[in-house]
Amino acid sequence: MTTALYYHPQCLEHVTGDDHPESPERLRAVLAALDALQAERLDHRLAIPATRDQISLVHDRDYVAAIMAAAPGRGLLDLGDGTMISPGSVAAALLAVGAVCGAVEAVLDGAVQTAFCAVRPPGHHAEPNRAMGFCLFNNVAIGARYALSRGDVRRVAIIDFDVHHGNGTQVVVDPDPALMLLSTHQSPLYPGTGAADQVGDHANVINIPLAAGSGSPEFRRAVTARLAPALARFPPDLIMISAGFDAHWRDPLADLNLVEDDFRWVTRKLVELARLYCRGRIVSTLEGGYDVAALASCCVAHVRALAAP
Repeated sequence: MTTALYYHPQCLEHVTGDDHPESPERLRAVLAALDALQAERLDHRLAIPATRDQISLVHDRDYVAAIMAAAPGRGLLDLGDGTMISPGSVAAALLAVGAVCGAVEAVLDGAVQTAFCAVRPPGHHAEPNRAMGFCLFNNVAIGARYALSRGDVRRVAIIDFDVHHGNGTQVVVDPDPALMLLSTHQSPLYPGTGAADQVGDHANVINIPLAAGSGSPEFRRAVTARLAPALARFPPDLIMISAGFDAHWRDPLADLNLVEDDFRWVTRKLVELARLYCRGRIVSTLEGGYDVAALASCCVAHVRALAAP
């Protein structure tokens, strides 16, 4: 069974301004690198825009309406906290959410076993009524709630290895016993959340803060010691990944020292666990990663690991 790549060229039209780290060049590099994988069990699929009802599975309807109306006619608008939008940003954000929902549908329907959504803007910092950290809508949390809304999924586990803690995802997961979040991230670092004692209302949040300078041994030890036991306690029907690659040693926004092979390794671990618990079903979506060359090569390693037989 193949791996699907969900994308849309309009995600490049989310313009953030000169020198902004979350630039269209990130996605351009990822798509160029993944183009070479067409012959390796990768099924390219164009995303379709999410509906307001899908987005409202996580976000307050007033907030959704405000974001939909916020895009400027020209130039840039600063929503605060580094989150810039341009005339093409809302369309891009709808396509990012739509890609994840489409991937969830394809995986749960058995059309593909795994999927990677190469989209932007990213999502894991967006809270139900707040844009922040370059994020407008929480793509992965919406995808998880969309999976639960189908009626054939009881539990979804979200694994987030972005170097920044996914505060928005945690806000959604905290009160929901059908969701679990397991996050490795640098701490202290933006956004200042993700302490180990933040465990959720149902012991369904596992935060693994890593100190600046941590590298492969610390990361792999954390995943091995915490990930498998957590999923054994919470066997999911679907695994979703917030795939940020900014823990790479070359990334300019953080200070962890992971290498490309760490992302291949953790992805293979997740594939093994998905085969054990949920028939191999994984949906992954792009989050951070701000050294363009490192981002592209890490995405290739990640997708190859997702697609490996």
